[in-house]
Amino acid sequence: MESARQKKIAMINDLSGYGRCSLTVAIPVISAMKVQCCPVPTSILSNHTGYPSCFFDDYTDRMPGYIEQWKKLGFSFDGIMTGFLGSREQIEIVTDFIRYFKRENTVVLVDPIMGDHGEAYATYTPQMCEEMKELVQYAGIVTPNVTEACLLTETVYSENFSRRALTDLSYKILLMGPRAVIITGIVRENRILNLVHEQGKEPVFLSTRRVGHERPGTGDIFASVVGASVVRGQTIEEACRKAGTFVKKCIQRSEELEIPIPDGVCFEECLSFLMR
Repeated sequence: MESARQKKIAMINDLSGYGRCSLTVAIPVISAMKVQCCPVPTSILSNHTGYPSCFFDDYTDRMPGYIEQWKKLGFSFDGIMTGFLGSREQIEIVTDFIRYFKRENTVVLVDPIMGDHGEAYATYTPQMCEEMKELVQYAGIVTPNVTEACLLTETVYSENFSRRALTDLSYKILLMGPRAVIITGIVRENRILNLVHEQGKEPVFLSTRRVGHERPGTGDIFASVVGASVVRGQTIEEACRKAGTFVKKCIQRSEELEIPIPDGVCFEECLSFLMR
């Protein structure tokens, strides 16, 4: 039966061998949720860039040939997810990928990894920011942090946005075309808020208790749980609650085991939560 067919997500992101981020977390997290994860690597790194040095191999020139085989073989996907994209050319390749593979019921989640703490990443030029705005038009769900929401909407960043100001940011992103925006990682003293705003619905602020230290890879984990949950039929709000709870559990366990901060979170210890 079609309803019993296992779901598939095409996950477009870099592969960092060490440090628990990008495809290194997306593949096991999505798989634990009984969804097949089909990676499209954008680059290969020995470890993420939060360490003092790393090996880096840009995969841009090989992406079209890789994707062409998927087209030739007639592959299809229930979800398409995008993570860090390192160049204007990669954003254009991914935009074309979505145009080709997106069907009426395909869940498209764009995580616009552009910056943090009020600053764009060094690789993100103004031209790349413009390209990302175009990519967002093809998304069903967009998951920016506050910095990325400001970059997408050309808003001056503040660490103390009111809920009204954050809602205004989400409205502006909704006007770009997606059906839902989740502004993630809003810090409020001892709480972390995620703003869920869907087309035609009132915005909802979801809150979890803040624990431990800020760690790399948590955004990748959050987006992976949201994407797999929605592909499996959960509502966006349900998916966001589940993702927030899972990330908190991972951080708590990492603190207990005294995992070094650059090593991310030991999500492996918590996967049983997603398998229930």
